[in-house]
Amino acid sequence: MYAQFGQIGRDCFLAGLVSSHAGNMSVRTGDRLVITRRGSMLGNLSQGDLVETGLFKDDAGTALASSELLVHRAIYQATSAQAILHTHPPHGVVLSLELDEIVPIDTEGSYALHRVPVVAAKKTVGSQEMAELLSEALRSHKVCMLRGHGLFATGNALEESYRWTSSFEASARIVYLVRLAGIKPVEYRSKGEQHGTW
Repeated sequence: MYAQFGQIGRDCFLAGLVSSHAGNMSVRTGDRLVITRRGSMLGNLSQGDLVETGLFKDDAGTALASSELLVHRAIYQATSAQAILHTHPPHGVVLSLELDEIVPIDTEGSYALHRVPVVAAKKTVGSQEMAELLSEALRSHKVCMLRGHGLFATGNALEESYRWTSSFEASARIVYLVRLAGIKPVEYRSKGEQHGTW
């Protein structure tokens, strides 16, 4: 399990999806979960940076766990997710400051993600409000943006969560560049492939 956490963490850091001490990730194991330690460096994780704690109850590991533990627990309790990855994709964060949903306009993003909801919380780190908003949105979406903060992506494994995260940021970058250039895209997809208007 450590190898998987380490690889995904390095990939996130090298891809610019997190800064040195930002982001967190977890894997569910029955009524327990393994989550990155509070203040850990995703790009340089050690075995001591992985904390096991209860999915429903606090225990000795809870105090060491990521500040987003409450959010991870809520998502697992509300969905079938087996892994959660939280990152700060820069183009996604920029778009979230204006948009209530981010609709990919590239083929891959349209197919994989369709629409990405953006939710807003008054307290944007580890709050009950965050937990409620994100767990509800992730019942019907693979990923969800928290306005001005970052992306939460679910999956059957961390690799799948990373796949959706990477796909989202690539699509967000395209949307950002199109808006920056003032381009009005020509619709190239068939009606069945369209997931929103441009």
